[in-house]
Amino acid sequence: MKDFILLMHADTLRPEREEDWEPYIGRLIEAGCFHGGSSIGQGQAFRKEGDAAPLTRHLMGYIKVQAESLEHASAALKGNPTYEAGGTVEIRALVEG
Repeated sequence: MKDFILLMHADTLRPEREEDWEPYIGRLIEAGCFHGGSSIGQGQAFRKEGDAAPLTRHLMGYIKVQAESLEHASAALKGNPTYEAGGTVEIRALVEG
């Protein structure tokens, strides 16, 4: 199994239904693929020298899942409140290091 992160963007076409998050996360837990997640709050970008790149303000949360492949990880989109509201959910592989 590989680790993937789903990054929810703040670009939904219609409002998310807050009450949909608990059953969605519950389904991921039941499937055994949920390995954490959280909303993302305010922050600041830092760089040791020079100006830091602008803070990525459009990211609003993440979910970590385990799956055999990116294709299998994309199954976690079904029922995702951000995705279902027409928003972007970016899926990235987490590289073992």
